[in-house]
Amino acid sequence: MANPMITKPGIARKTNWSVLLGAAFIMATSAIGPGFLTQTTVFTDQFKANFAFAILASVIIDIGAQLNVWRVITMSRMRGQDVANMVFPGLGYLVALLIVMGGLAFNIGNIAGAGLGMNVLFGISDTTGAIISCVIALGIFASKEAGLAMDMVAKVLGGLMILLTAYVMLVANPPYAEAATKSLFPADYGSLMLPMITLVGGTVGGYITFAGGHRLLDAGIVGQENLNQVNKSSITGIVITAIMRVILFLAVLGVVSGGAVLAKSNPPASVFQHAAGAMGYKFFGIVLWSAAITSVVGAAYTSVSFLRSFFKTVDKYNSYWIMLFIIISTVVFVLVGRPVAVLVIVGSLNGLILPITLGTMLLACRNKKIVGDYHHPTWLIVFGVLAVMVTAYAGATSLTGIAALWK
Repeated sequence: MANPMITKPGIARKTNWSVLLGAAFIMATSAIGPGFLTQTTVFTDQFKANFAFAILASVIIDIGAQLNVWRVITMSRMRGQDVANMVFPGLGYLVALLIVMGGLAFNIGNIAGAGLGMNVLFGISDTTGAIISCVIALGIFASKEAGLAMDMVAKVLGGLMILLTAYVMLVANPPYAEAATKSLFPADYGSLMLPMITLVGGTVGGYITFAGGHRLLDAGIVGQENLNQVNKSSITGIVITAIMRVILFLAVLGVVSGGAVLAKSNPPASVFQHAAGAMGYKFFGIVLWSAAITSVVGAAYTSVSFLRSFFKTVDKYNSYWIMLFIIISTVVFVLVGRPVAVLVIVGSLNGLILPITLGTMLLACRNKKIVGDYHHPTWLIVFGVLAVMVTAYAGATSLTGIAALWK
């Protein structure tokens, strides 16, 4: 089965804003999964308004990471693993291994979230809901126009998530002024290292930072003639993610500031239920399922794309391998427990991968054998180096926090 999603890299075609927006939403909805909802809720409950600083810092780092990675991929016309192998022979295999392992771990949580969303909406078991969601995801990649179907699903469900969560935020009536102040002046900067690296890991760590870039590559939107479009799509993806993060943070802050105690078994559901009652709980089911199924699609698509350069059969039968990845994630879900701890920890571990992947892209950005005549801006390199340093430091200092979460 030929891959229906790819236009041969290097063949530029007329830029399609729908594809650019689709790539942005694929990146954003890959980030906005069950882990995203859980992480944001858990940390807001713990740090209250101070968590605003971690959100702002992570958004700044995210923009630097995304622009560097997307530019190198589209200007070089090569996937991330191929760029890494050009930087240092064999490095691409390590990057691919880290990405695929992280993507699989995340996808197990995504499938679990999809099952829970179905449970909230229809009262069926988590397992049954996960299987139904798996079938729906398989249907997307079985389509002859899988790329367009993936773009459409990401845009529609991504927009729906934002609208429903915004309603809950307004009902919760959070302390907006306090949140704005704490975004710059938190009570304790040091204590926010773990949440910051977790947010970065969940937004651009692991496979996520490559999701949109690889989609543009497959769509043929490459080369300097498309640089402006690449920039717009990249920044749009981060902005979409940031909007969802902020409105969810404010919704949670409004609820916990009112004295509500969130259920440890499902913190995000408590937020929606406390704010808007039974209807809010159903809204949560829609948001959770939408977040989960779009992340299932994004994680599978991007993770498998890291294997295509190394295995001809994966490249030739790409859609089948993506479907297999989804099936494996679903099967493993049945055997895995402790979803809240797993989702937060995986986000942190994905953040530890970011210094390696982003560092590799920075080493490639001025290598003419890789990017040709394209000149990578100095300010963006500085931005990227700072992002590597911050995430490497924060990742190292967060290891004790990760261990504590698992206990």
